[in-house]
Amino acid sequence: MSKSFAFALACLWLAAACLGAEADVPKALPESFSRPVELMSTPSPEKASSDQKTTPSWIFSKLPTSIIHSYYDYMIGSFNNLPLNLIPSSAGGGYFLTWTGRGTPGGERMPYYGYLGYDGNMVNAARIETQSSGAHGMPAMVVDPVSGKPFYAWTQFVDSDPEAEIVLASDAFIAGIAGLFNPPQIVIDNPITITAPDGTVTTDNVFFWPSLAIGPSPVTNARRLYLLGRQNCNVYLAMADFTADDIEMETPLSWQYTSVPELNAWALEAEPRRTHLALEADPAGNVILAGYHDGDEVENDIDIFVCGFFGEGDWTRHSFSSRISTWNPGDYFSDDEGVPYTDDELHWELMNSGHLNATLDRSGRLHIVGLWGLANADGGFYSLLQFVKEAVFNPGGGNFVINDIFPKKSPLDIFNACYTPWDREYPFGEVDEFIYDPVNESYYPLINQDWPFPHWDQTAHEGSMMYYYNNIKVTRANPQGQLAVVWQDSNRARSWFAYQTPGYEAWEHTPEIYIAYSGCDGYYWFDPIVLNNVEIPEMANIKPMWVYPADQMLFTGYSGGGKMGKLGLMFYNDFTWGANVLDPPYHPDPDGGEVMFMELVIIDDSEADDPGQMPAPAILAQNWPNPFNPSTSISFELRQPGQARLEIFDLRGRLVTTLLDKELGTGIHIEDWDGTDANGAPVASGVYFYRLSAGGTSVSRKMLLLKLQPNP
Repeated sequence: MSKSFAFALACLWLAAACLGAEADVPKALPESFSRPVELMSTPSPEKASSDQKTTPSWIFSKLPTSIIHSYYDYMIGSFNNLPLNLIPSSAGGGYFLTWTGRGTPGGERMPYYGYLGYDGNMVNAARIETQSSGAHGMPAMVVDPVSGKPFYAWTQFVDSDPEAEIVLASDAFIAGIAGLFNPPQIVIDNPITITAPDGTVTTDNVFFWPSLAIGPSPVTNARRLYLLGRQNCNVYLAMADFTADDIEMETPLSWQYTSVPELNAWALEAEPRRTHLALEADPAGNVILAGYHDGDEVENDIDIFVCGFFGEGDWTRHSFSSRISTWNPGDYFSDDEGVPYTDDELHWELMNSGHLNATLDRSGRLHIVGLWGLANADGGFYSLLQFVKEAVFNPGGGNFVINDIFPKKSPLDIFNACYTPWDREYPFGEVDEFIYDPVNESYYPLINQDWPFPHWDQTAHEGSMMYYYNNIKVTRANPQGQLAVVWQDSNRARSWFAYQTPGYEAWEHTPEIYIAYSGCDGYYWFDPIVLNNVEIPEMANIKPMWVYPADQMLFTGYSGGGKMGKLGLMFYNDFTWGANVLDPPYHPDPDGGEVMFMELVIIDDSEADDPGQMPAPAILAQNWPNPFNPSTSISFELRQPGQARLEIFDLRGRLVTTLLDKELGTGIHIEDWDGTDANGAPVASGVYFYRLSAGGTSVSRKMLLLKLQPNP
């Protein structure tokens, strides 16, 4: 069916009911689509099409286990940090974790810590003694990868001024004994004086919401600890060098400070841009702030600030647009006057992801995961049309790409730039299906919907549920290239609560956990594992909220040719669904809930059909980007050193070029192909195969070179 015919059948009136809008403090407006029968729910991951990988196998290695009862029921871990960290095996293994808790319904919020042994069993769980009164909270943590000793940071009222400070404490963690805390140290003593690039001095800057990261240090045998404080439109960075002996001997850390000149200038604007930035540190000594900002709709909104020389160099900003072009299916989406938006007035953009984090893979690529929603030229967005994607930045080549995580567009779709919920099937570029509306005697397109939030009610907290409750997190790649993205979805609960759709009664109190896994540094994502209290018996009577993955997966070996890895998860079992501690509260009952932990073993069983075979000597990832023009990157991993040959073939099996043929060591390798043959001549658009031969075996994948044709 052509787009012109779709225009004749489109139902225009419903688009107005789809529209939401953002405010300075973003508020999701009333339900986007007024009638649930008109939209098809997001497809179950286990029903992926035959040309895609399906959900990986998994089992519980640690069943959901209660750690402590807490009466603090909102965002118990960090806003932009991962509050669950692996302990290196050299220090005994296991996990450290931190959370904001309340011991009684009317008590002050306080920072807590936990220590889990290598078997996932609780060893310690207690409040961090802070030696001061008043509300504390928003804790962050990081574990030293060398000694396994943890650092914790949180906000706390310390001195006589009305502003809270950011303080830090370390745990000496000697001989497997946790809780040996050093005295807390004030790191950011609010308010802070900052001088902007134009010389303007401000003295009332207050920073909260800490994040922590550890990277290499210019000091021999030391590491550098970074602590980031935030406000709505700016950040402040503290850094200190340390060794394990410093922690064990209670040596106070010596702090240096820096801020980002461009952000300092933004903070002086009449309408400052609200920033959402995560902290990361790479092995080369760079400090990275990555995320996005709300601001002028025509400017690049994804921001990556990089400071070299261990945070002591100059800051460089890399900026990109999160916008992805799309098209209006049968002129379905229209403005308040009923005038259909043109195709160039609709786009996908990063939104409702203020609690994101950012992580690195083994090749140094930066991954920023969030929600991309459909937006229009009037500044509105369609709240049912938000899907999980990632922005990936390669600092080595300076290239940037946005990838689907879930749902993903078909590998055969070369028309749409990303997953398009009304165009999921061949032929692409046309609406898949139109539904007849007998009441209005008109047709409308069948559009896929989702609700990737931990609560179904868009009106919660005066319409700010999406702003307060968004919580998508990504782990850092481990040495074997395993990553996980974790978020929550309440689409099925919403189908019952909002519409009383038959068949969804069981989902009335069921926020679901979604886990997308990649075994190849994010070059390909499996469809997500889904955990809930309806389909998973081990989670019966649990309402999981505020789910955080561990900072890394723990590689455990191979199953057949595929990798296995453990993923730890910290979450909150919310006795009454929704936050009571926010103002206004969602419900009046301060009954709290439980801080809980569980662990999965995820098995990448797509690489071998025979579970008894030996691990494959090489893993070949899908090229990236794909389709591509003019160049693409091919990543592969060798599990043993040896001769490796990477070749390109055309669709008829003829050799086009050989990218490499030489001895290589173990680990990940990346080769670029610029779309030329062995003589350097450009090849034509079309399907090509690339084949890796190593360790006596060969593996092949296909890719698509798509050159845009000039307009006549």
